[in-house]
Amino acid sequence: MSKTFTKYYCQECGYESLKWLGKCPGCEKWNTIIEELVQPSSTSNRGIASFSSMPQEPRLLSEIKLSTIERLKSNIDEFDRVLGGGIVPGMLILIGGDPGIGKSTLLLQVSSFLSSNDRGISPCNKVLYVTGEESAQQIKLRADRLNIKTDNLYILSECNMSCILTQIENLMPQMVVIDSIQTVYTPEVSSSPGSVSQIRECTTALMYLAKGKSIPVFVVGHVTKEGSIAGPKVLEHIVDTVLYFEGDEQYTYRILRTIKNRFGSTNEIGVFEMLETGLAEVNSPSAAFLSQKPQGVSGSVVAAAIEGTRPILVEIQALVSPTNFGLPRRESFGIDYNRMSILLAILEKKAGLHLGQYDVFVNVAGGMKVNEPAVDLSVACSVASSLLDRVVPSSIIVFGEVGLSGEIRSVGFVEKRIEEALKLGFKQCILPVFNKEKIKKKTAINLIGVSTLTEALEAAQIWRG
Repeated sequence: MSKTFTKYYCQECGYESLKWLGKCPGCEKWNTIIEELVQPSSTSNRGIASFSSMPQEPRLLSEIKLSTIERLKSNIDEFDRVLGGGIVPGMLILIGGDPGIGKSTLLLQVSSFLSSNDRGISPCNKVLYVTGEESAQQIKLRADRLNIKTDNLYILSECNMSCILTQIENLMPQMVVIDSIQTVYTPEVSSSPGSVSQIRECTTALMYLAKGKSIPVFVVGHVTKEGSIAGPKVLEHIVDTVLYFEGDEQYTYRILRTIKNRFGSTNEIGVFEMLETGLAEVNSPSAAFLSQKPQGVSGSVVAAAIEGTRPILVEIQALVSPTNFGLPRRESFGIDYNRMSILLAILEKKAGLHLGQYDVFVNVAGGMKVNEPAVDLSVACSVASSLLDRVVPSSIIVFGEVGLSGEIRSVGFVEKRIEEALKLGFKQCILPVFNKEKIKKKTAINLIGVSTLTEALEAAQIWRG
């Protein structure tokens, strides 16, 4: 019999060591190394041997012929958009998010449609929903709340990976959902469920299953307190697609964001609204985020951002008030804090707006998170508007990147941003002059090109030097 020995693994990045370390050399984080028992044998691959493909010989690139991939439609356009047009057979998808954000609800809705008679396909697809955290009765209660009625959706409450693979081989469903990967274990590995070894072995087994049987597999992953998916980083490398479900419990909107996608574009997003009957897709996110924008209020500016290939108009709000202490406060919600600090320094240095005695709060309304540099100019205009208490006209939309010397730099996808602004009735657009010069076709919106921050503040009717 093989001798069992001890190894130490980092829970964050999967770094392996023969001795315990206080600080992980891989991710440089403290107190993430844990002890696990390892049994060097080939039995860990026994459960996935039946799904592995036969050895293949090398082929010339010019001799490889492409075949048309027919994607499965989930009847949720926002979900299909994030995946690149639909679910690809043999796709292994990892979806993560905070507890209660709606991961299980979304996957249950997708499973319901794929196994429903309403698809007009005969015979209907079988879908297996494997839950390791809830009982079958709890899934039934959620399905009743979502008004899900289908005869081809199978529920399996099981944590043993060997039993799960056996049931999949017997049922041969068209889609499998594992909720969640941290609760599943394989008996061949002696460590507890959720450990680095268990996650790696179970995910590898699911990968062979998906590729060998051409079955799309959705895997739900827990997240750490920093917001990243728990477990080794190799987990994200094994899967084909990584989705993050974002949102605040205080807001009804949810953002499904693509981080990695081997079958489509990355950084794509889908917008949903959490209702009592489940997740409803938001077909016009810009109109939803701007529906409650106040009129005639200083510190409010509309920005045109790009998420993946989609333009989204968001409201940037700023509040500047005198500080009561020696050190002014700086808070940002929805945008990067360090980027906001740089913009405040640029406003002081290049526009002459003294903010040293003021608290500054910047927020993206609706709970949206925007990391694009194109919102720099909107943030700067909203802070200046609140400081000087001058209202930016509601008919103006602003976008552009602000350089450290106060220049306004060009951004991409300008025509998409302008088209989205026209749909919502905006009359003027403040944009980098370099982008304006490249626009050849006429548009109904009045384009105002600016090259410096002071020109932008003047165009927005905030400040006149």
